[in-house]
Amino acid sequence: MSLRLRLSLILGGAFILIWALAAAWMFRDLRNQMMFSLDQRLVASARMVAGLVDQLPVPLSTQGNGTHFSADQLSIPDGMACQVSSLRGEILARSHSSAEQTLDDQRSGFHDQVIDGAHWRSFTLARDDVRITTADRQQEREALNTSMLLAASAPVLMALLGSLGVLWLGVRQGLAPLHRMRDALTRRSPDSLEPLQIDRLPSELQPLQATQNALFLRIARALERERRLTGDAAHELRSPLTAVKTHLQVARMTDGSVREQALENAELGADRLHRTLEQLLLLARVEGSLSFDDGVQCTAEQVARLAIEDASHGDRERIDLQIPQRLSAACLEMPSALAIAALRNLLDNALRHSPATTQVVLRLRADAGQALFEVEDQGPGIAAADLQQLTQRFWRSGPQAGCGLGLAIVQAIVERCAGRLDFDNREGGLSVLLRLPLRTAAPIGAEPVGPSTLAQGAAARARSQAHDL
Repeated sequence: MSLRLRLSLILGGAFILIWALAAAWMFRDLRNQMMFSLDQRLVASARMVAGLVDQLPVPLSTQGNGTHFSADQLSIPDGMACQVSSLRGEILARSHSSAEQTLDDQRSGFHDQVIDGAHWRSFTLARDDVRITTADRQQEREALNTSMLLAASAPVLMALLGSLGVLWLGVRQGLAPLHRMRDALTRRSPDSLEPLQIDRLPSELQPLQATQNALFLRIARALERERRLTGDAAHELRSPLTAVKTHLQVARMTDGSVREQALENAELGADRLHRTLEQLLLLARVEGSLSFDDGVQCTAEQVARLAIEDASHGDRERIDLQIPQRLSAACLEMPSALAIAALRNLLDNALRHSPATTQVVLRLRADAGQALFEVEDQGPGIAAADLQQLTQRFWRSGPQAGCGLGLAIVQAIVERCAGRLDFDNREGGLSVLLRLPLRTAAPIGAEPVGPSTLAQGAAARARSQAHDL
């Protein structure tokens, strides 16, 4: 169902309901007014007959019982009956000749009665020694009322139909900006991502246009990022593939120690290619819409210890973990696998750039609902001008063995999970501060809680998933 038809049905139904209620109210009031006017006609006719009786030169009682007067003589309107009787019940005069149509005049005022199967509405007026009763048939009253209602319903029906027509045209004209927006989108080429510009849009549609333009901008950035990733990946993968191929060719043409060295170099190139592909896959998963939430919750301390196990490769002495005596026991507000992967990449990067005889320091603390992981290495540091390029893909500060994707993955995880990544080129190395949100506002000064069996199982599952990443 189209939006125009839906709006027309809703508004038209509301119009019809309101007009029907108003018409019912008007017709009811009109009927009451009509019946009141007819009753007042009976009262006026009775009073008029009473005045005529008073003007007779001979009292009506001396003219004999059952005297018949025509409606013209009594000035009674057509369709009405009039009867004059004494207080003893004798009929002195009447405007109809049929004796069976005797009107009941024992009660004064208005009342309904049935005469010969016909319903009558009558009014009795007592004047001196006579009673004057005027009446008209209910059938004629209803016929008159029906004709009045039909006459009044014609303009109401015409007004309702006209309102519905104006409503249909108004809805069509009101939705014209949507049609213009649809036509503008239809005319665009499939690869066009320029902002949509439509003049004279109503204020209700301007947020929609702004949202669409923001979507186009995000799509353009995503496509540009993917194109850049494809180009960089092709360049980065070409070098190890070429090196592996060269070493294999050397191994095929030589023997002895030269052959073994060529095969070893080919294996190292294959390992580098494998690490690069794994990092590219992880980066694509983090930047994509895949969910990493498996219900595992880990505290900052658990994340730190699991990341150290993955990054140290059994040599835990190279990482100095410093935990305050009073640390928040709240879990992280993010998938534990992503937190472990981000911290592991930071530790790997620090270990790679630090001398083998030095230690990497990892400090934990909590502040303002965030867990802070500070990693300090003993490497040569980095130039201040290059700090902004640390999180770029495939960017390396020197000929190290890394693939240039570790910090880019950390930045992608931070952006996905509402965290923050800061670099400080201090004297004696590089300091990296990773901020990750905490799930609950647990007291910062809470005593450290030892992991239970359930917590240990959850941490093991988080470590397994992070290792798969």
